Amino acid sequence: MSNLKKQLAAFARVVTKRQAAARGLTVYPDDTFLVSFPRSGNTWTRFLVCNLIDPDHPVNFRQLESRIPEIYDVTDRALRRFPRPRIIKSHESFDPRYKKVIYIVRDPRDVVLSYYEFQLKRRVISEACTLEEFLPRFMESECEPKTGSWRDHVLSWMATRGGQKNFRLLKYEDMLANTQQESAKIALFLGLDSSPERIARAVALSSAERMRTLEKQQSRQWKETRKTRQDKPFVHKATAGGWKSALPQSCVEKIEAAWGDVMRAVGYELAAAVQPAEVERHPLAPGARRH
Repeated sequence: MSNLKKQLAAFARVVTKRQAAARGLTVYPDDTFLVSFPRSGNTWTRFLVCNLIDPDHPVNFRQLESRIPEIYDVTDRALRRFPRPRIIKSHESFDPRYKKVIYIVRDPRDVVLSYYEFQLKRRVISEACTLEEFLPRFMESECEPKTGSWRDHVLSWMATRGGQKNFRLLKYEDMLANTQQESAKIALFLGLDSSPERIARAVALSSAERMRTLEKQQSRQWKETRKTRQDKPFVHKATAGGWKSALPQSCVEKIEAAWGDVMRAVGYELAAAVQPAEVERHPLAPGARRH
């Protein structure tokens, strides 16, 4: 599509009020946002939150957008009609209007693997594209130019909101290691029932196994997967540390050289032989003293 056609199409979407809300979202003071860099566990978190809110009516992929909408596929007009208080999914970098945020972070060495597979699924890249070839495109935000890099995204939120009472940092790896405990923290943050029975049910209803089963049944009905390759799953193994065996050493070294400071600040150990100089405490580290 030519640039002119793209501009005309964008203008038509605005005129007909079909333009996705995105950064132009109307934000209310009682909104809560589930924010993350793409492929960091946001969909899993949406399932968990939906099932914490209403475990008697388990969410599936067909219902997900009507319960916790994503700002990139719904118009602002439609979002304004959602019952309040709203819980909304976003991949935006820091937005000062977001007053209550659960920020999900994942090891970027695993993120790039998931992101690579997702771009294959979306047919953005072909099987001929290797991880080594894909990495620069990932690090330079070529596939998601409005999102920025993993480092910039994490910094934008941690440097502005880290440690504040209405900001909850949620590590994907902690969620995997102790889903029950982390889900209870989410429930408390959102003011939901955090009884062990309710948490356990929500966790079971949001398991990777159940999500994979639902995906197989509904992949052609959910907006995120219906136009993508059906031979590649959206929900993968749901494990941490896959980069240790799947990511080439050269890729590991490039990621750590560029983003190692922020990785260490949010708790990820570096594996490259040459590591940045030790510091007493990074100013973005959880619990760091602020001046």
